[in-house]
Amino acid sequence: MTKSELIEEIAQRTGLTKSRAEMVVGTVFDSMVDAMARGEGIEIRGFGSFTVRQYKAYEGRNPRTGDAVHVAPKKLPFFKVGKELRERVNSDESGQAKSAEESRAHSVSKPTAERVPRLDRLRDDSVSEDVI
Repeated sequence: MTKSELIEEIAQRTGLTKSRAEMVVGTVFDSMVDAMARGEGIEIRGFGSFTVRQYKAYEGRNPRTGDAVHVAPKKLPFFKVGKELRERVNSDESGQAKSAEESRAHSVSKPTAERVPRLDRLRDDSVSEDVI
């Protein structure tokens, strides 16, 4: 769902005009961004919580050249899903939560060595490196 689709949905459900619904959505998002910019967390019961995580400076590597690169300290937003939302997302169409066994049976398995092609097997010597 995009922001414009959310605005449309709110306008339809509440009977507000699209411009009013857009103002409501914009105000909510702006308030959330302002709170996180101040370093505050946001908790919406049943939905989840937004926090700001701080990361220290470190020395990274440029993957192309291998040169050391200084990465400055930074803050990034982080979302942790709430229990109620997690249960609703994991429920089947009838609204019943799947058992742990059913969830494991339908989960995507990790690739095994037989299914993952190796890059050296895919390399075509007739193609230049610039094309790959």
